[in-house]
Amino acid sequence: MVSALPSTIALVVLTLAAPGSAADKVHLTVDPSKSGAKIDRNIFGQFAEHLGSGIYEGIWVGPESPIPNTRGIRNDVVTALRALKVPNVRWPGGCFADEYHWRKGVGPAEKRTSTLNPNWGGVIEPNTFGTNEFMDFLDQIGSEAYLSVNVGSGTPQEAAEWLEYLTASQMTTLAKERAANGHAAPYKIAFLGIGNESWDCGGNMTADYYLSQLKIYSRFVRNFNPAQVGNQQMLKIAVGPGDASTEWTETIMKAYQNRHWSWDINGLSVHSYTVVKWPPSYASVGFGVKEYSQMLKSTLEMEDLVTKQSAVMDKYDPQRKVALVVDEWGAWLASMPGSNPGFLVQQNSQRDAVLAALNLNIFARHADRVRMANIAQMINVLQAMILTSKEKMILTPTYHVFRMYVPFQNATFVRVTFDAGTYKQGEIILPRVDAIAAKDASGKLWVEITNVDPDQSAEIEFEVAGVKAKEASGETLTAPKVDSVNSFEAPQTVVPKPISAKAQNGKLTVSVEPKSVTVISIEQ
Repeated sequence: MVSALPSTIALVVLTLAAPGSAADKVHLTVDPSKSGAKIDRNIFGQFAEHLGSGIYEGIWVGPESPIPNTRGIRNDVVTALRALKVPNVRWPGGCFADEYHWRKGVGPAEKRTSTLNPNWGGVIEPNTFGTNEFMDFLDQIGSEAYLSVNVGSGTPQEAAEWLEYLTASQMTTLAKERAANGHAAPYKIAFLGIGNESWDCGGNMTADYYLSQLKIYSRFVRNFNPAQVGNQQMLKIAVGPGDASTEWTETIMKAYQNRHWSWDINGLSVHSYTVVKWPPSYASVGFGVKEYSQMLKSTLEMEDLVTKQSAVMDKYDPQRKVALVVDEWGAWLASMPGSNPGFLVQQNSQRDAVLAALNLNIFARHADRVRMANIAQMINVLQAMILTSKEKMILTPTYHVFRMYVPFQNATFVRVTFDAGTYKQGEIILPRVDAIAAKDASGKLWVEITNVDPDQSAEIEFEVAGVKAKEASGETLTAPKVDSVNSFEAPQTVVPKPISAKAQNGKLTVSVEPKSVTVISIEQ
């Protein structure tokens, strides 16, 4: 994540053509000789906040629950997440993080302090899912920790002691306490977020005031795990902006350029939700192509945001040592009727699958700077991977997109050129087709194709420069309607199905259905 990577800017050529019908072919060329940056697997990160039923019921049911679990953590959820090869999980928030005091969530469960969660519904926070439970959860799903420390209502001492509790190998009092709580060996903490949205719910700070706190936390919140040296060091991520404005980024990055030896950062966060307008009012079910198009137009603004923030970072960090970390992104829709508005409950449709693919493709094109991202959120909250209801669990269309994109984790971005065409809905004009390509460690080529058009299929004719392709196969995800969802009554409405491409004269042809996300591998 911290190494300087070659630029991928201008490696993708999108030529907008006239609106097309299903009969119009989209010509696509993949050129493996034109490689770009590594698509860091951490851009497929997740986010789990103490919010609604994201933690309690979604992950944690307790060891006495009739729902099958391992040490209180749901077995069905663990199995589903392992298939995604989740690289990192951001925890405990969000706005919750700047009111979270870690000591209330360690030790025997019956002795833990119950508190309130004023940010999200005003409900009781039992603190039965705390530090050790989170680390156990990560171990079960095979992921790494992205901890958000409390800068808003906490202190540098509190954060420093949390890291000592987690990572000290020598038998300090806190290390002994960790051992007494069931984990003698030090934990590995891959990422440390220093605060959350410090310009808003994290303390309403100015950029200059946050910078003063950042320097203190970066200096004193240390990782003591002797195994985390060199390439294994804990990476520190500073709070960045919540929109495309660049003043906050200027403040942090200018200070970074002139920093003293005693503090450092490895990443700068940015938050960007697809909401169209605030407060979130677009429905997650029962909408049509108009709302579908408006949401996709809004989500494509991520390109401008990433470009603007990257340009400022390039000015102060031309070697691109500091990653741009999009650690909150996704669709923020109106809460489901009858739910607690503070729980941010929404359904997850085929529209959200297309939305996810478009964002992941933007991150991949900017892989030289965007080396980490966290969709909001993992389970039962906002654009979730998984929805649960007591003992039941369903996988969302967004889950399937993340599973289909697994081959792109740590693959090398390669040049792909094509005519995107246009899709028009009223006054909204969108690219009809989007695509990326990459080469994995074994040398296999992977291509992702998103057909944005909700009504017309798209015939894709593609070739690999310098190679006579033999065949291509993979999976495609579409649905009967743009608002089709998986429900507990019908959990298989939106699921991937196999797809293959025919080869003729070294070229491959595949027809992708409307409103679809397709990932295929090319055999040479």
